[in-house]
Amino acid sequence: MRRIYLSDHMALSRISRRRWPLPLPFFTLITLLLVGCRQPVTTQAPVSASASRPVVLPDSAGHVPRLDAQLRQHYRALGDAAQGLRFAVFEQAMTGYLNLRQQGLVPRQRLAIVDFDLPSTEKRLWVLDVSANQVLYRTLVAHGNQSGQLQASHFSNTVNSHMSSLGFYVAGETYVGKHGRSLRLSGLDEGFNSNAAARAIVVHGADYVSENFIKQTGRLGRSQGCPALPLDLYEPIIDSLKGGAGLFMHKSEAGYSSPYLDEQKASAAYFPAA
Repeated sequence: MRRIYLSDHMALSRISRRRWPLPLPFFTLITLLLVGCRQPVTTQAPVSASASRPVVLPDSAGHVPRLDAQLRQHYRALGDAAQGLRFAVFEQAMTGYLNLRQQGLVPRQRLAIVDFDLPSTEKRLWVLDVSANQVLYRTLVAHGNQSGQLQASHFSNTVNSHMSSLGFYVAGETYVGKHGRSLRLSGLDEGFNSNAAARAIVVHGADYVSENFIKQTGRLGRSQGCPALPLDLYEPIIDSLKGGAGLFMHKSEAGYSSPYLDEQKASAAYFPAA
């Protein structure tokens, strides 16, 4: 008899006495696949652990087609709430998120995305609730004072550089410091943001992150490398991320690379071997 996998909820509905609501939300599938439900339901002897996984070749753009199609479906479903978030940035962020979840590095199903291709006058931070398939927040975010004026164009992992750092982070716990309530971040990309803790790169609120500041100066104020947020939103955003959410800071053509951007591994995590 053929194997039946939890990722194939259409097949599962035909053999179960209990009806599943159709269609399942896209990221409910991710929850099933990445939170312990990865073993197939089978009526025959298990396949040897040495059996090889089918190789899925990337397309001409370097994307794994099946994963790319699923991410595009989810991106469209986010609708107007994701305005300004380009699919290319979303795809990178989600690829990393899947790989981080697979490795157990991001226990919460929340993901924040910062797009430094946009100027500081635009709302360039999005917070996604992955399990609910929705955008929770979109807002302004500051970059480091040595990364640039209106645009962030220089990045560093060096202590006291006062620059922003690119890559994937995991949100830790909160504390009260010189900026009030703040959220610790751990950088996961060696050489790009791995000194985040030593640099005290945290999420905090700042009065220079506001529409009024933009009207006065033509840009946001700048931090010492922290992703500083508006005073009216920083606390709920911190609460939405603390305790294990993912964070991705993006910039095109900045020399950034990461093992977490491996779409083959992300696809293998999302789609169990047939």
